[in-house]
Amino acid sequence: MQKIALPPLAVTCGDPAGIGLDITIQAWLNRAALALPPFAFFGDANALAARADHLGCKLTIARIDQLSGVTTCPPDALPAVHIPQPNTTRAGKPDTANGATVIEAIEAAVAQVMSGAASALVTNPIAKNVLYAAGFKHPGHTEFLAELATRHMPGKKFTPVMMLACDELRVVPLTVHIPLASVAGLITRQSILDTTRIVHAGLIRDFGIAHPRIAVAGLNPHAGEFGKIGREDEEIVRPAIELLQQEGLIVTGPHSADTLFHAAARETYDAVIAMYHDQALIPIKTLAFDRGVNMTLGLPFVRTSPDHGTAFDIAGTGRVRPESFIEALRLAHRAAQRRADHTS
Repeated sequence: MQKIALPPLAVTCGDPAGIGLDITIQAWLNRAALALPPFAFFGDANALAARADHLGCKLTIARIDQLSGVTTCPPDALPAVHIPQPNTTRAGKPDTANGATVIEAIEAAVAQVMSGAASALVTNPIAKNVLYAAGFKHPGHTEFLAELATRHMPGKKFTPVMMLACDELRVVPLTVHIPLASVAGLITRQSILDTTRIVHAGLIRDFGIAHPRIAVAGLNPHAGEFGKIGREDEEIVRPAIELLQQEGLIVTGPHSADTLFHAAARETYDAVIAMYHDQALIPIKTLAFDRGVNMTLGLPFVRTSPDHGTAFDIAGTGRVRPESFIEALRLAHRAAQRRADHTS
């Protein structure tokens, strides 16, 4: 079957004082050698050009109002949907006055993806404390994207699920940025059911896995040893897994997390549902610290991002490594291609 030709990816600027500009520039300048999919930048084109000059990079930028203008861009020019920011960016020096531009860039990029003008969304890292000063009211990037999806599809409610992915591992934390002392109280049968179903659908739709195998980690050491080390795994986790199995999903567990991530164990599943942040992120950052990708499942569009933050301390220094961003571009393109081919 012939693949559907896709429009470019939409790449948001992230915090312009962080490394988002650096990695975008590096990826674009090496796009041919790395065989990267086409993409367009959403943010302040002046800030992007200034960062390139600061880094000593020769970057040609083509300013456009929307992605329909990509067809008229010179082939060597990075298309940039110019969204001006009020203040000049200084690498490593976040400015709350520019927060509104970061938000506007995300909104504009999502609108282009939802309209079909862009194939998928790749977001550069944001600094939430900067955005809060601009009226940002969400716990994070992911929740904001879910709200934007609802804006474009009124009446629909979306439950975003964060997956961390690399070649060796896909893992989903059931709970994310909460204190460890609060984790047990937030784990419910329903949250396990909802998350696992979304992951199952995402593995089929975005990764092309016809019959996904999902392993569920236990909360307690040794998955509770049948109730001897805490009751949560027997009273909450195991019953949820049994319900999923009755639905026909290939789900196993609860597994002792300390034996779930070595090479032989990873051959037995396609993704892991972990109970909390560090249980999920320690193994993937150990395996692929510079290559991991953050992917959001459960949205009506494909969204990926590099699995790191703004790294203000190294922005503009030339010491930034773009591998995670590059893998985010590749994963977004592959997932968007699968969706397009499936619906054609």
